[in-house]
Amino acid sequence: MAQRACPVGLLATDYYDNIHTFIDEASEDGHDFVASPLAHPSFRRFIEGTEEIDAMNSWRDSPVFQRKDLIVKSPKYSDLLVGVLAAWYRFDSPDHELQLNSELALKQELAWASHLGLLSVMLPVLPEKNVTNMARVLNNTMASISYTQLWIKVPVTSKEGGESPWKLWNRIRTLTEHSTKIHVALELTKDLPDDDELDRWLAEPVKALIVPHDVFVANPKQYPVLPKPHQDFVKIVMDKLRPNILVTLPEVPSFQNASPVTYHEYIRFLNRNLPELDAVDSFAAGYRDYLQAPLQPLMDNLDNSTYETFERDPIKYQQYEEAVYRALLDRDPDATKKTVVMVVGAGRGPLVDCCLRASERSKRDIHLYALEKNPNAFVTLQNKKEEEWQDKVELIFADMRTWKPSHQTDILVSELLGSFGDNELSPECLDGAQKFLKDDGISIPAAYTAYCAPLSSTKLHNEVASYKDLEHFETPYVVMFQQVCALADSKPLWTFDHPNPVFPCTPEGNPVNNLHNTRYQQVTFDVAKPMTMHGLAGYFESVLYKDVMISIHPDTHSPGMFSWFPIFFPLQSPVQVPAGAQVVVDFWRLSDKKKIWYEWAVVVKNKNDQQDLSITAIHNPQGRSYWVGL
Repeated sequence: MAQRACPVGLLATDYYDNIHTFIDEASEDGHDFVASPLAHPSFRRFIEGTEEIDAMNSWRDSPVFQRKDLIVKSPKYSDLLVGVLAAWYRFDSPDHELQLNSELALKQELAWASHLGLLSVMLPVLPEKNVTNMARVLNNTMASISYTQLWIKVPVTSKEGGESPWKLWNRIRTLTEHSTKIHVALELTKDLPDDDELDRWLAEPVKALIVPHDVFVANPKQYPVLPKPHQDFVKIVMDKLRPNILVTLPEVPSFQNASPVTYHEYIRFLNRNLPELDAVDSFAAGYRDYLQAPLQPLMDNLDNSTYETFERDPIKYQQYEEAVYRALLDRDPDATKKTVVMVVGAGRGPLVDCCLRASERSKRDIHLYALEKNPNAFVTLQNKKEEEWQDKVELIFADMRTWKPSHQTDILVSELLGSFGDNELSPECLDGAQKFLKDDGISIPAAYTAYCAPLSSTKLHNEVASYKDLEHFETPYVVMFQQVCALADSKPLWTFDHPNPVFPCTPEGNPVNNLHNTRYQQVTFDVAKPMTMHGLAGYFESVLYKDVMISIHPDTHSPGMFSWFPIFFPLQSPVQVPAGAQVVVDFWRLSDKKKIWYEWAVVVKNKNDQQDLSITAIHNPQGRSYWVGL
């Protein structure tokens, strides 16, 4: 629960002459922080130009607060305070003087907030239509603020006839170049939009969730609670985004048994009662939206901790054991012979253990080889042979692509899959090992398919952008997705089958080249809601043997399996996708004699007339930024 605990604060709906008393009382009631206006309503005279002319000109020339124009006058409670900026700014006004005064006053307020050391401030009003000038002002102002973050209050639904709040927010963040200093304070309304509309916010930088008192309803005991749809959404946001929660209190009690503490206590109750984390979520707690470079299994030898992490996954090895078990029964129905089984890429031996357990279960005699090229892992294999396996296993220290066995195997077992299926060179490795296999032999896995889907995630985009170079935008990352939203369901790209009978071989049984392992596919996605696309999500699904499978594909994910996270292919520039548009993805798996690499590109089309709305460059041409060494 502590990992998903959300701070709960009180949002002031009025101005307090003694802000320190207000903060003390809120803290005593159990709130973690408060959000309060910084400027007094008297400051409004400068924005609206009602101050006398000399004072106005002096203020414009050198803006400075008079003490009477401030509510927060000192940094005494800075660690407990989110500053709320004035609601009177009119950046979209046709009156140029009002625009200019609003800009000057905003800069003045933000400078004061930064001076106080406030970590966050909130802009409480979103213009209903034209946000362009406000975005320009924010862009210029936030560049001079060192660490104070800005939250923009955005309702989940618009006023009748108003533009979609998400569209307005999307326009602001696009105009401000996806600034990492500008976030969303998402405000719940009495009516919620449909689930697709709400899901889009899970991919946005929502730092705060505002729960006004007027969205609460009375339960049978006359305590305030949220309607079921609001409860469900709040819990999802708590689980996925871990935001700060802000509640407001009614001026007049709305519920018979409500008190000032009832609202935040109810929010904490929801937070305490989030669904239990499953095995995958518990394992992934420290990896959510954390970019990890995929492994280079042939170039680099894995270290002990990496092996240990993979071996903690019980589901993967249950499935492998079941696959070997069934293959042994099919290979020797009458239990009359010894079946040769070869584990290639044995690591520290978990697949060897699977094979031995499958042999015992099936009551089939096996001759088991364990082949490994990592000299350090091979020491562990020797230890296990000495202490556990003894003469049940024959160890081979060699690269599967070059080793020449004295005789062939009935069953070839490997765990060489990556998050995209083929991205850790499983096809290339098993091509080299295929010569070990009898003509009618069995490969486990037998096949694996790569899938992709268009993805929105401001969080992941900002993580990649923080490197400030092209290379990182052309590198795929293994990521446990958290703050993401798919634009459409995933689709298959390509499949690799093993054994592969079609590639040209040398007399020694090795591939002549790697051209047979290149792939190209174009897939088209229909997108229902307007969204911003930041990249592509990648998954795999694998047939181990017959109907025994492992998968990280969202629709078929093996329950409880955590050995693989999805893979993320970034787009250098976010792409705007209108409602009803089509996203056309071109994907390549390419190879030369030394490496394999991926290239990807996106075109957004109008579904009706097929006109191109947006085209990206082809990412990672010739593997200039990312490749996997053979």
